[in-house]
Amino acid sequence: MCKYTLCLAAMPDFNLPITEQIKLFKKIGFDGFFTHWSPDEPINEYARVAKAEGMLYQSIHAPQWEIADIWSDDENKANRITNTLIDCLNSCAENGVPIMVSHAYLGFDNPDAMPNQAGFERFDRVVDEAQKLGVKIAFENTEGIHFLDALLERYKDRQHVGFCFDSGHCNCYTPTRNLLAEYGERLIATHFNDNLGIKDENGKIFWTDDLHLLPFDGTVDWEKIAAELDSCGYDGVMTFELKTHEVPSRHENDRYRDMGLNAYLTEALSRAQRFAKMRKHV
Repeated sequence: MCKYTLCLAAMPDFNLPITEQIKLFKKIGFDGFFTHWSPDEPINEYARVAKAEGMLYQSIHAPQWEIADIWSDDENKANRITNTLIDCLNSCAENGVPIMVSHAYLGFDNPDAMPNQAGFERFDRVVDEAQKLGVKIAFENTEGIHFLDALLERYKDRQHVGFCFDSGHCNCYTPTRNLLAEYGERLIATHFNDNLGIKDENGKIFWTDDLHLLPFDGTVDWEKIAAELDSCGYDGVMTFELKTHEVPSRHENDRYRDMGLNAYLTEALSRAQRFAKMRKHV
């Protein structure tokens, strides 16, 4: 019996309606799940099924593809993504989902981009709204790590703002940073997954290295992460974000698709339990 609550991301590439994924996750043995958000996503239906199945709706992942626009000089683009984040927060509040996960930045086209006052003020609106609604915001490590640093520093005194640690992003985007040592005390969500690190021989980071492999199929140091989680005292939900599809020019995930979904999810749970048992507080 594992002490920890183990959750899994519902994914479009599983080729099964999200409501059916929730039921299947339950049958396989997971304790909960998270979903992504869009204006058309039936979050209330997911919440209904979660309640019926006795599953934890751990978090909702805010849209990330336009998140860099919140730092933009284009007010229309900036306001659109700001309002989108607030809409996502409202979905969390209305459906009893305690956490919204958000990227701080996304993109490789503008490596010189820096946080700015306009972006901070837009995030202030989002953070203030989250506090009013009673929803926590977990900012996730991605590329552009200095944006995460800036937001966690700005909101260091806001109890409802914390950190979402993505093991795969850390491995292929910021391998020299020990983010759990830096921000472990503010950890409120996790995205555990594996990859093979930075493939480019010159060390250039790129999104195609973010493979979302099953734990122990890549180069992530799971022993180290388990020890760091124990060291920072994290005793919360352990959530896994795994994918069966390959990214362009990469085929490491092909074997997962070939397994069939039930067998894949069963193996995913086995890997999650194996990682959980590496921790001292099991």
